[in-house]
Amino acid sequence: MTWLLFALMTVACWGVYGILLHAGKINMGDSLNGGYKAFLLVGAAYFVTAVLAPLFVLIGNGADWNMPLKGIGYSFAAGVVGAIGAFGVLLAFGAKGSPAVVMSIIFAGAPVVNALVAMALSPPEGGWGKVPLPFWIGIAMAALGGFMVTRFKPGPPPKGKAAAAEVAALPSGGEAVPGGDGAGRQN
Repeated sequence: MTWLLFALMTVACWGVYGILLHAGKINMGDSLNGGYKAFLLVGAAYFVTAVLAPLFVLIGNGADWNMPLKGIGYSFAAGVVGAIGAFGVLLAFGAKGSPAVVMSIIFAGAPVVNALVAMALSPPEGGWGKVPLPFWIGIAMAALGGFMVTRFKPGPPPKGKAAAAEVAALPSGGEAVPGGDGAGRQN
């Protein structure tokens, strides 16, 4: 079950990826180039994490440096599509997509694409007609789930209503209770 722990680690990391990337873009203080600056630093982090770390592990393990061309090609292609995907996230944010919506679409759609491409590269035994119905239902549910999270995500409260709700929670017309917690409750 170690694989499951690693998979959940990835879920946690990728689950906060879009939020952190968007926060980095916003906090660059550059509305025109903030996303590109954030992406540059993502690349630097990839270099440290995905180049230097495995390099030290390979050296520590005494690995040989024989790498077949086919392995190099697939691995490099994986890096390219990963980087293009990360860039697409930034472009979506730059086009006014919110992290909650953008990442919901990505994380609902990516498993569908993964399943279909994996099956195309390694067709199921007996052909596509032998794929169990629950698999297709799962694909439809993933797509529907992404749509529903995107379509019905809760929004922040209107600015005026949030302030009015805070004042309404205070006793006697909005005055704090002496010795209270600021919301009209006695400590």
